[in-house]
Amino acid sequence: MDIRPDYANVERDGRLEQVDPEDVAVGDTIVIKAGEKIPLDGTVLEGSSSINTSALTGESLPRDVVPGNTVISGCINQSGLLKVQVTKEFGESTVAKILDLVENSSTKKARAENFITRFARYYTPAVVIGALLLAVLPPLILGGGWGDWVERALIFLVISCPCALVISIPLSFFGGIGGASKHGILVKGANYLEALAETEIVVFDKTGTLTKGTFTVTAIHPDQISREQLLELAALAESYSDHPISRSLKEACQKPLDAARVADVEEISGHGVRARVDGKTVCAGNGKLMRQIGADWHECHRTGTVVHVAVDGLYAGHIVISDEVKEDSASAIASLKRQGIRKTVMLTGDSKAVGENVARTLGLDEVHTELLPGDKVDQVEELLKQKTGKGKLAFVGDGINDAPVLSRADIGIAMGGLGSDAAIEAADVVLMDDKPSKLAAAMQISKKTLRIVKQNIVFALGIKLLFLVMGAFGFANMWEAVFADVGVSVIAILNASRALRVRTEELTSSGHEPSITPESE
Repeated sequence: MDIRPDYANVERDGRLEQVDPEDVAVGDTIVIKAGEKIPLDGTVLEGSSSINTSALTGESLPRDVVPGNTVISGCINQSGLLKVQVTKEFGESTVAKILDLVENSSTKKARAENFITRFARYYTPAVVIGALLLAVLPPLILGGGWGDWVERALIFLVISCPCALVISIPLSFFGGIGGASKHGILVKGANYLEALAETEIVVFDKTGTLTKGTFTVTAIHPDQISREQLLELAALAESYSDHPISRSLKEACQKPLDAARVADVEEISGHGVRARVDGKTVCAGNGKLMRQIGADWHECHRTGTVVHVAVDGLYAGHIVISDEVKEDSASAIASLKRQGIRKTVMLTGDSKAVGENVARTLGLDEVHTELLPGDKVDQVEELLKQKTGKGKLAFVGDGINDAPVLSRADIGIAMGGLGSDAAIEAADVVLMDDKPSKLAAAMQISKKTLRIVKQNIVFALGIKLLFLVMGAFGFANMWEAVFADVGVSVIAILNASRALRVRTEELTSSGHEPSITPESE
């Protein structure tokens, strides 16, 4: 709801009118100023700007737009003034669809049925009828005193009381939930803890889930100058910009930047920046900028956003900036596979090259890239069809854009430390410190809890059945009946308390790349 636009600036008769987005018709021209939310989907007619799409796609790198490009509602216009022709009415816009997806997806969620409720439906009337028959039929058929058979019937009823099941099963789940919370894993209900143990497909969002969601310099490849000089020139040229790429360059430089050394800064939309640094013309940007100035540049073999640098028209090298993989992501995937997860999948709004590179690094089985929130739901729907038997599908995400998918999956798991409120609200399980390895820990806790629940069910029913037979034939007195009821309950409760004590597998980081690689081409 935070990204829902409050108003739209409509251009009518040469004047701007601030109206409700629902009152804007398809074909109207709206004006979006710097810092405003884009209220409706449309096509850019005039102006160029950087659009912050993180609320929808989860990607922290802004997207440059120029006339002819499509913009979607819910994004934020960061810099220039845009005139946009509306192509969809508000009810069909991206923001409205996200809200609709969350509402409709939650109605499809499968809920685990409660064993005790199903069991009691048949057990309670059966034992009551059994006790009545035990008190009435034998005296009528066999003759003899009514008192003896009524006493046996009362003993039978005491033994049959399902205290051990009624108390120990919920207590086992509460113990598992409590044990998980000690490890920063919040489970919203016993049914979700139960479902975790049956998970066979795990689907991940990329940015902020498997990766840190912040851009850093990951490689420096100089040409004719040193690595330090290349990084310093790029950082100085970008020093007046607040773009995430510029911030990454300035942070990587790790030394004070003297603004007096920089003059005549010119931002070239969709290309990069041109500036005078120490009297030399420094251009820093993408391949389009290098072609524009006639520099002899070349592509980089590494995946990420590449900033090419030229000094006085001569190519000086390039710097690679990318979103770093979290330290424990690879080991988390490996641990899930050891636990029997059949398939691991990544869904991302990022480019194909970046998405496939991350999937390859982490050892994921499948990856789908360049997806909008609605596309992610479609992919999850397809994956849900691949489940077998009682198998469950879990989705792990962190952004507002993940809320519809979190609701649609059998188990929605949100990164809670840095995740959005919408994702946490829609999720069934929340990992409070944003570590993917905690998912593997949650599944271990779930499986241990279910083992304890099954032990209590078998133990309680086994003892009950034995003493019921003994009571019916007169081999059990009231003290033994009390043990079969209260004693078994106490033993089952003590067993259930083991769920509070959790020892999760030690997960070690693997495959993590240092922030700056000292390689050169």
